[in-house]
Amino acid sequence: MAPEFIFLIAPSKLHSIEPSSSLSTTPKAEAFPAGKGNEDTPPCFYGKRKLPPGPNGLPFLGNLLQIGPKPHRSLAKLAEQYGPLFTIQLGRHTNVVVSSAEMAEEIFRKHDAECSTRFLPDAVAGGLINHDVSMPWISTGDQWRTIRRALSTYLTNPNKLDKLQGLRLKSVTQMVEHVKEISKTGQVVNIGNLAFITALNQMSNTCFSEDVAHFNSDPDGTEFEHAVKTIMKVDGKMNLADFFPWLKYFDPQGIRRDAKAAYSWLDQLCEKFINKRLRHRESNCPPHGDLLDSFLDFQQENEVYFGVRQIKVLLMDLFIAGTDTNATTIEWTMTELILNPDIMQKLREELNKRIGGEGSLEEAEILEIPYLQFVLKESMRLHLVSPFLLPRKTMTNVKLNGYIIPKNTPVMINAWAIARDSDSWQNPTKFTPERFLSSEIEYKGQNFSFLPFGSGRRICPGIRLAERVMGLILMSLVSQFDWKLPNNMLPKDVDMDDTFGVLSQKATPLLLIPTTINN
Repeated sequence: MAPEFIFLIAPSKLHSIEPSSSLSTTPKAEAFPAGKGNEDTPPCFYGKRKLPPGPNGLPFLGNLLQIGPKPHRSLAKLAEQYGPLFTIQLGRHTNVVVSSAEMAEEIFRKHDAECSTRFLPDAVAGGLINHDVSMPWISTGDQWRTIRRALSTYLTNPNKLDKLQGLRLKSVTQMVEHVKEISKTGQVVNIGNLAFITALNQMSNTCFSEDVAHFNSDPDGTEFEHAVKTIMKVDGKMNLADFFPWLKYFDPQGIRRDAKAAYSWLDQLCEKFINKRLRHRESNCPPHGDLLDSFLDFQQENEVYFGVRQIKVLLMDLFIAGTDTNATTIEWTMTELILNPDIMQKLREELNKRIGGEGSLEEAEILEIPYLQFVLKESMRLHLVSPFLLPRKTMTNVKLNGYIIPKNTPVMINAWAIARDSDSWQNPTKFTPERFLSSEIEYKGQNFSFLPFGSGRRICPGIRLAERVMGLILMSLVSQFDWKLPNNMLPKDVDMDDTFGVLSQKATPLLLIPTTINN
């Protein structure tokens, strides 16, 4: 293939176009009504394999040119035409896309085990040295179960969470004092950056009993943020090497290069903390009692599947999964509160009423403030920070909704589209926390119209920590400060565009001016 072909399909050119019937590689299915499937529509056939219907594609490229820079949106539009379960050809890979709660439920309830392996992106395969022991990517065998057991025992256990809550509270207290200082000068606060540093220090204190970043543009903190955001960007980027394996050697978009640099930086940082702790323990100094101490204790009983290498990678996974995700949710939530001042005021009144009688609250009590939970739920629904659940792959042939999904077929679950499906949600594009008032819908994986943390055996293991982290940060920002937009900006002028990667973040950072509330 001529080298210039690479430039013809560069990411900047992957914009949406209408499918051409003259260049079809599969039979064109009849259009479905919006959000509906049509059982009379003939399935697509790739050789002898019976697959769901899907859009026409180009030879060699398949449907790549129809994806565009925001696949969660473009695939949601294709689902309106081809139904909640459709096939799409991305380069050499045939993919099945799930876009409804009904189809997601069938996968998680009936075929969870058969669809539990991962499609490993080249960014991870080429960037993360020890991806073979990284819990998000390995198969659900003994190694995976051992790591999950360590997390459930030492991270998400309510008693362990309560024991370490003081370390997380320290980070939020530092955030509040930092914002109070800024409020004296009338300067703006970058909400996303503020939330990121706070969430980062909450995680580092939970793991290492110390801060790794500071609010005064600490170089290490800036480097940490760059590494995490780079990983989130490249792991979710449309990578040509994933669609055309022969391109892996050339790395035409520099994704493998950037991933390797970011993962290596995190690897060295976590290794430094582990070595420091091992020296501390060898000197018979008092234990810190944090997550790293717990992991090292657990290692002594599980050396086969939980050595120092596994601990290092697990710590990296926790920092990647538990910092930018929480910070992005806080930024989107504060954005919606600025656009809806009546909701902001209602939330503040509830918080002040609850805090006023107590003076302070335990982390677990924050989870019992109803309207705070409604606001966070609605933010996670409307601005799902992980628009696609991490890519799955079928382990065997799977019969799904009357179709046969062949072994090793990537399955893409468009959780963003499901969370905005009018069949499941009334006025799905409107920010309405009250929709959860009389609803039993939760994000624990049993309500398939709402999957911010996934579902099934691959559900995010850090839900209990995440809800505490986000609740504590949001409560502090809303109850302690009034917020306004800078430069007399009106709410209608706030940019609500998003970016695409592993996370769907605000394209333009939210900048606000704080005023301290004298409670």
